[in-house]
Order: sequence, then C-alpha cells, then structure tokens
Amino acid sequence: MAGIVISRGRLLSAAAVLLAAPALAGAQTCESISSLRLPSTTITSAASVAAGALGRAAAALQNLPAFCRVEMTIAPTPDSDITVEVWMPASGWNGKFLAVGNGGWAGSLNTAGLAAGIRRGYATASTDTGHTAGAGGGGGPWMQNREKRVDFGYRAVHETAEKGKAVVRTFYGSAARLAYFDGCSGGGRQGLKAAQRFPADFDGIVAGAPALNATGRAAFAMSIAQTVHADAASFIPSSKFLLIHKAVLDACDARDGVADGVLENPKACAFDPAVLQCTAGDGAACLTPAQVASTRAMYAPLAHARSKDRLFPGLSPGSELGWTTFAGPEPFEIARQMYEFMVFNDPEWNFKALNFDSDMDRVRTIEAGVIDARDPNLAPFAARGGKLIQYHGWADPQIPALSSVEYYESVVKTRGGTGRVHDAYRLFMVPGMGHCGGGSGTSTFDMLGALERWVEQRQPPDRIPAARILKGVTDRTRPLCPYPQVARYTGTGNTDDAANFSCGPP
Repeated sequence: MAGIVISRGRLLSAAAVLLAAPALAGAQTCESISSLRLPSTTITSAASVAAGALGRAAAALQNLPAFCRVEMTIAPTPDSDITVEVWMPASGWNGKFLAVGNGGWAGSLNTAGLAAGIRRGYATASTDTGHTAGAGGGGGPWMQNREKRVDFGYRAVHETAEKGKAVVRTFYGSAARLAYFDGCSGGGRQGLKAAQRFPADFDGIVAGAPALNATGRAAFAMSIAQTVHADAASFIPSSKFLLIHKAVLDACDARDGVADGVLENPKACAFDPAVLQCTAGDGAACLTPAQVASTRAMYAPLAHARSKDRLFPGLSPGSELGWTTFAGPEPFEIARQMYEFMVFNDPEWNFKALNFDSDMDRVRTIEAGVIDARDPNLAPFAARGGKLIQYHGWADPQIPALSSVEYYESVVKTRGGTGRVHDAYRLFMVPGMGHCGGGSGTSTFDMLGALERWVEQRQPPDRIPAARILKGVTDRTRPLCPYPQVARYTGTGNTDDAANFSCGPP
C-alpha cells in the first residue's frame, strides 16, 4: 500500500500534545496552521487545495474534494526525521481521524490512502516512518541506526496519531471524536503494533495481511531461496506453478461442498506433491523428485536449527500461482534487505551463507521487538473499548496466511478463550485472496465500514460481505466469517450468491 511521494526528542503523552495546541473557539483557516507549535515538530507547509487540483498527479488522486493539506517534520530524537501529512476536508468532515498505513519498508507517504480517507470524510494522516529509501528498496544506512529502526517500527505511527490529532483539533476547533487506523501488509503490522504498544492511540484498527513476524518471514524467505537454488535440479520453473495449483484444487477444492476454484479452508487440505512426480526424467506436466522436495518446502514451517523453535509457518495450499515471490530467480528482496543492511551491514551478503542457528539469535538481538508485532497481550487495548479487525488472504504468497492464524491463536490462549477475545478482536481469513487483494476469491470488501459499525453502533462483525469483481462486473459474493468459522453452502440456490452461505464451524 505504499503511496506516491509528493513531498518530503522525546515521546510525549497524547494529553501533552493536545495541551500544546491552542484551545480554539472555532475553526481556523488552513494557512494559519503554519504557526502552530507542537513538541519536536516543524510545520513545513499548510495550504488549501482546491477541489480536483491534484487530479493530474495520479489516478488515485483524481476528483478529490477541497481540503487543507498540512505537511510537518517530527524529530522525537536527534536522529529522527519523520515526515507526516494531514489532509482535512474543507467541508463535510465526519468528525473522525484516520491514519493510514504503509507497505514494505515504507519510506514514502501513502497518498492513495490519504485520498481515500478524505473521500470518506475523514481527517486523514500518513507518515513516511522516518526515512525516504522507499518501500521495496528499503536497504541503507537508516537500518543501522537504532532510533530510525524505532521510528519505522512504531514511533512514527504513534507520533502521527498524537500530532495529527492536534492539527485536526486546531483546524476544526474541536477534537476528533474517534480515531481509526487502516493498513495492510506493512500497514497491518503498524496497526497491530499500535494496539499492542499504544492502546490509547486508536479506537478502531484494521490490520490487513500484517507483516507481524517480519524476522520470521525474512528467515523463511531465505530458507526457500536456499532450497530452490541449492542446485539447478531444485529450481521449480514458474510454468509449473499452475500445474501444482490445479493439483491442489483437484485434491481439496470440493471438500467445502462447492467446487469453485477456491479453497475455503486450506488448513483442511492435505496435499502431497508426490502425486505429480515424474515417472522418468522431466516434463511440463510433472515434477522431478528434486522439484517435489522443493514444493514440500514451500508448505513446510521453518524451525530454528538448534532449539527447534518454530520460526515461521509455510505457505498455504492454494497460494501456488504467486510462488515467484519466494521461489523466483532471486530471493525475496525485502527479506534479503533485512539481512544485508540491518543484520550484517553488508550489501555483498550472500543469502546462501545464512545460518538458521546462530544468525537467528543475532537477528532477535538486533530487532529486539522493535519491528515484529507478536505481543499477544491486547488486554489494555480491549479494556478501553478498542476494536481490532484483522484479515488475511489464504492464498497470500508474500506473507503466509498462517502467520495471522498463529497470532490470533496466541491472543486467544493469552486471554483464556475465544469468548474473551471476540468482543474486541476478530480475524477474517479470505479464501483465494492474494496479498492484500487480488486472486480468485472474493477480495472486495469494506473492512473499515465494518469496523465503524462495530465501534460506533456496537454491531459486531458476525460476517462481512465480500465480492469478486472481474472486469468491473461482480460475478460472485460470499460472506467472510470470523475465524475459525468458515462459509458453508446451505445446499440450495446459486453458489455464487452469499445469501446461500452461512458461517459455521470448519
């Protein structure tokens, strides 16, 4: 969800920041915000933007309403350089604040998210998380600086929430009545980190396909790279990914009662790639023994070489069409960069040298919980009424879906049962969906709308409507069910109509 780049201490409590903003009797002009003084913050620009004025910048920015655009730089430490923008509708404000997340290593503002937010009436904020290296090319000196890692890991989003709310209060003359966060991938990780570390920052959080175990995902990606590049025989040509995917569907698709090209519950799919093994030699319609072994590795969890602690789950059956991400000609770049720049500080580092014993301990020491968002204690967030919706595509080839399942189950265990969790936190697994969207499943839905109804109307999301849209036409609808429930066909009616499905036990 990284946006388009259009610009470029000390932690204080939210109360301190709001006190730093003047208590105003009414709304202020946009331009007057340039004189606002906030701790460790420089307002670099405050300017009114006319309706449609950004229309030529990008498709996502077309037909925007008039808004006030505030740019600021926040430096909670001498090493910090956090860029934040707040976009506030000139009219029709819904009275709420929204922070939008980033993708990958961040490094730029999520302008598409800013635009989507103000279209919904939100005063919306985004941050570059303290560096400008870019989402996919995130390697560089910033990774060797602990304060910048902290800014990226959680502090930039916290600062955005505090300072963004103060700017909103100044512009409109009243505080936002509710604060939300919405992000996917890296943004999903940001949302979980906020709930875990700063439970008062947001009333509601949408965390999609979160990179919550970034260190584990990086290790898994390097393990797959080592496996498929062990020798020429171990590499799986991308032309065979469809072959494997079709075999998975043949084995498991109909188990949910409907043969529709989508696995409703991949956890129930026991697929053995040996069914595709060539009887002799190699061929386009079979796998060599070495390719069978590599395929098994794609689904297998990764464990610490010495302690045998589980580091990361494998990919789910149904994800095969996206396997180029981990099993392509080159290792997954974001994962490789973590080792090259953050762990070893060596741009010539060779992924084949990674040791899944000693190097894993080194990673944990350097990361030290700054980036990973695996703390299962959501009790403080829940205690103040916070609501969290997490979602993940079962066919995600970039952040294996089981990482979300494992985190959810760790929260349930910590809280003492599902019944103690569902009032504040629900996970929705999306059959057939890839990374944050796409795929063969019903990957169009409104998680933020469901969250609003939960927070504001006390309507918990017992099922969320979802659609598959192809070439602008909706050809299938299904309910998304709170995990561990799955959608079951009732036995009558059109299998492409959500009305004919109910949520129930797997």
